[in-house]
Amino acid sequence: MRSIQTVTGLKAASQISFCHYHEHLMISKGTPFSIDPNLCINDYAKTLSELKSFADAGGSTIVDAQPVGCGRMAGALAKLEKDSGLHIIASTGFHKMMFYPGRHWIFRNPATKLSELFLHEISTGMYINCDNNPPEKWIDARAGVIKCAFDTCGLTDQYRKLFDAATFAAKQTHLPLMIHIEQGSAPLELVRYLDKRDINPSRVIFCHMDRACPDVKLHKDICRQGIYLGYDTIGRFKYHDDNHEARIFMELVASGCEDQLLFSLDTTRERLKSYNPSGVGLTYILNTFIPLLKEYGITNAQIHKFACQNPQNILSLPEAP
Repeated sequence: MRSIQTVTGLKAASQISFCHYHEHLMISKGTPFSIDPNLCINDYAKTLSELKSFADAGGSTIVDAQPVGCGRMAGALAKLEKDSGLHIIASTGFHKMMFYPGRHWIFRNPATKLSELFLHEISTGMYINCDNNPPEKWIDARAGVIKCAFDTCGLTDQYRKLFDAATFAAKQTHLPLMIHIEQGSAPLELVRYLDKRDINPSRVIFCHMDRACPDVKLHKDICRQGIYLGYDTIGRFKYHDDNHEARIFMELVASGCEDQLLFSLDTTRERLKSYNPSGVGLTYILNTFIPLLKEYGITNAQIHKFACQNPQNILSLPEAP
């Protein structure tokens, strides 16, 4: 039986139904907040209310994409899974370097030490209170994906060290790599790196493709490598409207990519209704975007793939012999 590692333990992959592959549910007030105040989501009651609305609308599973050491609230995620009834999958790994203060341990530790940290969070427990302190204290809650970030600077020494650590952990655990692709970066450079590291492309997600890479031909080229493509600029009108988003889905489905597409909202404080009543809220895909996809001719079977089948495939661990 295939299983998926949620914050509170292994669950049968078949339990993972309607899934947002990339969200932010809780972020403490730290360096990300100093860059953008919307990168602070720290009111437990409000987030729980948002999750209950998502569950009532038909949601089942959410991947929280905040990695260790830059605002992740591991204890709150574990409690949210129990209190909401949803399946919540947490991230280890790393974000863009701008989200860490200059003397952070992520800059000082070698790749071997970082890979040990990622493996500990997957197999033993997630670290807490380590945004400004060394990772020493941990709780009995585990990460189920390995988050990475690919920035415009490419694979500098620092990013290569982190990717080396993350890919080592991925090969040891068979967990997926969920990789932030920054606008203006060169994702094919990353594809070549992953190939050299002998990473199975079917265990990789490239996130934010709809806003990071305007050329949909590039999306198709990456899809043909076997990599999953994540789309989360839905209801984010400063980038483009939802009709543009729906046309991307149409073009990729027509090109045979439907088995590798995922969707989400990549929420911030201002986009969660419980924090901002004018925000789109976690129910937006279920209540607004899916009806639009159907208007464009996307079928129920294809939507089931984006929301259920594809997340089950990419997030599940190999079956035990």
